Amino acid sequence: MSVMSIEKIVEQALLDGYLTPAMEAEVGRICDNASELSIEEYMALDRLMGALLTGEVVAVPRKQFINVMEELVLTEAIARVAEIEATSESSLDVGDIAAYALNRLPPLYATTEEGANYQRQRAKADLQELIAQQIGEAIGRYLDRPTNDNKTPVTAKNTGNEVLRQVSNLLQVYAPNFEQKSPI
Repeated sequence: MSVMSIEKIVEQALLDGYLTPAMEAEVGRICDNASELSIEEYMALDRLMGALLTGEVVAVPRKQFINVMEELVLTEAIARVAEIEATSESSLDVGDIAAYALNRLPPLYATTEEGANYQRQRAKADLQELIAQQIGEAIGRYLDRPTNDNKTPVTAKNTGNEVLRQVSNLLQVYAPNFEQKSPI
């Protein structure tokens, strides 16, 4: 979402009939960063509060999702990268390989741990071969990419700790607030 004024956000919410989490976050950001709000901004916030209270505008709840495909692809990518790095001088970026494969695989979203388990079983039964194929293609492309030998500094081979750090960073990005919830 591009930077908008409180007035524009409220106008959009009134027009649409809903306030998205992104719109709500932008209003919060503006309020947090402003030393003081203008009369117009206070009036817009008051209009928004009134519309929320009457139901004219509905706040869209923040729902946490997890894409189980990300977990499955990361698991496969880590195993394959570890094999290659153990038997060669090649150094691969797990994140690049996972992203390439994920862009070519269907997402498998879940909102509960029970739903995630169902998606995992479904994917392992129906999609494991496709996941392995996409990871293989990603690794091939990664290894075939052109390098600028004179311009690119030589990087150290990834250690187990480096791969673990990459995976940890990826998981924080992919599912920062995933909570294990019981089904409704």
